[in-house]
Amino acid sequence: MENKKSRGRQKIPMKKIEKQDGLIASFSKRRSGLYKKASKLVFECDVDIGMIFFSPTGNPFSFFHPNVDAVVSRFQNSNTELNESNLLVAAHNRDKVNELKSKLEQLDTIEDAEIAKKKLYDEVIEARQKGWWESIEQLNAYEVTQFEAWMETFIFNMQNRLNDLENGASST
Repeated sequence: MENKKSRGRQKIPMKKIEKQDGLIASFSKRRSGLYKKASKLVFECDVDIGMIFFSPTGNPFSFFHPNVDAVVSRFQNSNTELNESNLLVAAHNRDKVNELKSKLEQLDTIEDAEIAKKKLYDEVIEARQKGWWESIEQLNAYEVTQFEAWMETFIFNMQNRLNDLENGASST
């Protein structure tokens, strides 16, 4: 086999996107990327940040942390610290973000569990559709032993239940 040399990672020249559909799609993707980067910057570096930009269709978009007033006042006079009310608002916003992140992590965990459960259900349905005689042929020696033990337990429980029913019926 000959070693195929790829062109590797190449620099793409910056130029304006001419097609309107491509322009809107690219803006949408890059806007969400900007939001993610700004959120990460706020979370990791504990900074105040503000962004305002307009889409190609003229719609305004913004991102401010902790809020617009705090960012604008800091921008107008960078030497002054945030006043007490803005500090409280910033602390509240940070707490809310952390709470929402915690909820998101919990929901992600639940989603993963539900996906695993669905996969298991799908496997059970597939095994039922095959028929137990087809799926039992694919078991290895250990799985056959486990299946046999399960069957013996099942039979034992069924016999006990039958005896209970017969004893209950004969005593009445």
